[in-house]
Amino acid sequence: MSSSKVTLESFLIPMKEISFATRNFSPDTRIGNDGFGVVYKGHLSERWQNRTAAFKHLYPDRYKGKNDFRNEVEMISNINHENIIPFIGYSHEGKKMIIASEYAINQSLDHHLQDPSKRSRLTWVQRLKICIGAARRLEYLHSGLGEGRTVIHRNINGANILLDGNLEAKISVSGGPIDQHRSIMTTFDQHGSIMTTFDAGASVYMDPNYNESGMLNKESDVYSLGVVLF
Repeated sequence: MSSSKVTLESFLIPMKEISFATRNFSPDTRIGNDGFGVVYKGHLSERWQNRTAAFKHLYPDRYKGKNDFRNEVEMISNINHENIIPFIGYSHEGKKMIIASEYAINQSLDHHLQDPSKRSRLTWVQRLKICIGAARRLEYLHSGLGEGRTVIHRNINGANILLDGNLEAKISVSGGPIDQHRSIMTTFDQHGSIMTTFDAGASVYMDPNYNESGMLNKESDVYSLGVVLF
């Protein structure tokens, strides 16, 4: 048995545990959805430290093969940073694929900016702190995972910058309360770029060079963060 398999098995959450936590995926526990799946909020049992979690119920047609989901879970389980939403676990039974992550109590940055009352309470010092946290997270994904390992987020925007109880920026690599994007872990070619055919986030935040060429690089994420700052 490989070490990666042992690690993944330790994160496996029985589907009956998730069904109980979400009251069988009750509409009352639904907190969001996007093009990749539906998100539910729930409380896990003592076995899982009674944690409040966001459960992303993924659409099966978003994965190309049976190993696609497992590869993504393996990537997420090996990423750890103070500005990344903690990964709790996953479940895969039949066509049901779920990723569980820690619930961000203050939701997303755009949730605060779009609500006039919340926006007025968000100071410029807090905004700067949030932006610095997001930038540190990107730096970690781009260059902090070790030689030959890089994650390109591809979907940086205000909805995907989540905030904890202290308004610290916590961005999900995958399956978070707001976003479910297809981050890429890869090595670059000699020009520092890769070719992709996947959709890569909201067009208004995307690097125009990517839209024209289909070539992704770390600067694509930096551009998207720049739009958030603007």
